[in-house]
Amino acid sequence: MRPDANVYLAGMIGSGKTTLGRLLAARLGRPFHDLDRALDAELGRSFHALVREQGWLAFRELEYRICKRFAALRGAVCALGGGTVRYEWNRDALRGTGLVVLLEADLATLARRVRAADRPRVNPGTTLEEDLERVWAASAGVYRGAADLVHRTDQGRTFEAEVEALARLLGG
Repeated sequence: MRPDANVYLAGMIGSGKTTLGRLLAARLGRPFHDLDRALDAELGRSFHALVREQGWLAFRELEYRICKRFAALRGAVCALGGGTVRYEWNRDALRGTGLVVLLEADLATLARRVRAADRPRVNPGTTLEEDLERVWAASAGVYRGAADLVHRTDQGRTFEAEVEALARLLGG
């Protein structure tokens, strides 16, 4: 991996992008950026409110602008949003600027990890489990097609072991 290449952590909600991204950046001595935090900072409030008030399109437009900012970074570790790579314009913005690492976990693990989070559903009127299942069924191929590397985060490893496995996967 080029020293100036970014590392983009992609995956479904609850896959570990933020937690592992922060730790991986520290392990590699790189800056860390989180798309969800960048959205909140730009809005001055939670992006969940943007989705509730203006819908997913307004959210996706802001997400795209942040992806373009991430693509201009050099040598950073960036945690993407849960659905970021499902959209071709985001993939296009990031293409050629780093490696996309897909963090995967089974749906029951994802649901357990995010149970307490009050996140807007992609499919309104569904349970968390139904929402995750529908998103994955419709988009698994897109997630995997966007990935340069895949790493499972549901194998019972500690955060430290996860980060070491990711660093090895990246050749670091």
